[in-house]
Amino acid sequence: MSLRFTLPDGSERTITVRYALNAGYAGRDTEQVQHHVDELADLGVPAPHRIPTLYPLSASLVGRPEVVQVAHAKTSGEAEWALVVGENDVLLTAACDHTDRALEVHGVAWSKQSAPDLLGDVAWPLAEIEDELDQFTLKAWVRHGDSEQLIQDGTLAQLLPPSYWLKELGDRVVPGTVLLSGTIQMIAGVDQFADAWRVEITDPRGLTSRIVYAVEQLAPAWD
Repeated sequence: MSLRFTLPDGSERTITVRYALNAGYAGRDTEQVQHHVDELADLGVPAPHRIPTLYPLSASLVGRPEVVQVAHAKTSGEAEWALVVGENDVLLTAACDHTDRALEVHGVAWSKQSAPDLLGDVAWPLAEIEDELDQFTLKAWVRHGDSEQLIQDGTLAQLLPPSYWLKELGDRVVPGTVLLSGTIQMIAGVDQFADAWRVEITDPRGLTSRIVYAVEQLAPAWD
């Protein structure tokens, strides 16, 4: 899959995705991360052996579909950032990790293999923004029918920075690699099982990288 990104100066860059990695449990507040692990365990989601953790995925899951087709009603997105590694530099863009929540209780890695990773339209050269990343906002909205509601609202300061992953992965970060960051907390009381998702990362100057997609539930299997 080749994806085209618009850079802040208006130029465009096309990168062919070869490898996909999804970070998990990647918040900077380790106590909050452990609390989240414990909450998920109460719901039957197995705890990771290592925090933060990393899930290698099929590169075919990375894309920019307008509609995500799912097998049942218990799937939802997650607002994230993504690194996209080019031949000579690294870009940062918005990302949404759509996940099968019913399958998640049987294995997080399996659930992440069952739905796509969506990337934003605008990307920033990481070297140009690394000193101000904590000021970038990260937000997501869900739509139910005609009503849209904010479900995630934070900043990149809540997540481990790109420099952490680039250092940890070292030589594994080759051109064509896409790394998703892990997500921030959802707002309590908002129904995540939605008809559509919108995710935005916005820089301090107001430039936004955006993802918008609908969720379509397929007909049941002929069991």
